[in-house]
Amino acid sequence: MNRDRKIKEKLKQKTWNEVKTNDSWAIFKIMAEFVEGYEKLSKIGPCVSVFGSARTNPEHKYYKLAEEIAFDLTQNGYGVVTGGGPGIMEAGNKGAHRGKGISVGLNIELPFEQHDNPYIDKGKSLDFDYFFVRKVMFVKYSQGFVAMPGGFGTLDELFEAMTLIQTKKIGAFPIILVGKDFWSGLIDWVKDTLLEKFGNISKEDLDLFSIVDTSDEVIDVINNFYKKYELSPNF
Repeated sequence: MNRDRKIKEKLKQKTWNEVKTNDSWAIFKIMAEFVEGYEKLSKIGPCVSVFGSARTNPEHKYYKLAEEIAFDLTQNGYGVVTGGGPGIMEAGNKGAHRGKGISVGLNIELPFEQHDNPYIDKGKSLDFDYFFVRKVMFVKYSQGFVAMPGGFGTLDELFEAMTLIQTKKIGAFPIILVGKDFWSGLIDWVKDTLLEKFGNISKEDLDLFSIVDTSDEVIDVINNFYKKYELSPNF
């Protein structure tokens, strides 16, 4: 009986040691993703990130609007960064490609939905295993966020950016929510519940974002923001 218990304890310890070893080696993989991201993205110049659902059909109004926004961004001197996949991401890269501007894709390896779209510039498609590394790249190398209708991933990226700006961990940049019919319910909850009912945010925090419906409004928000500064990359 004691012998069996000792064997089980050894097996448990071996398994735990393997876990610790694997965790240690994972650091090098994480470092490699950071290094590759920094090296490639440090050369792209001023870009705006376009977020949104991977499930949006090319015939949907928001796919077409995302493509229009990306095209207009290139005509105003900005490159476009997306998550590199289908749906809204594809629309963003497609608009940038059509506008002959910089088109970057930061892809993430997932068991479904995600695959590189064909409108990313050669040499500007990066694949990530880690969401947190990918999000660092979005924030570090973007001059603004354009959030189209999306799911949990879009909300994650949106609220992380707002939190970093709110807590002054990064400098402010434009965060634009596109589609009042999609975002208004969330914004009402933020105002009524987070601000008024519970006081969990300040009134000034509502200035962290704009909500619009058209490509012209997106461009106006970004251009008006950068009229105050000499436009330069975040790095």
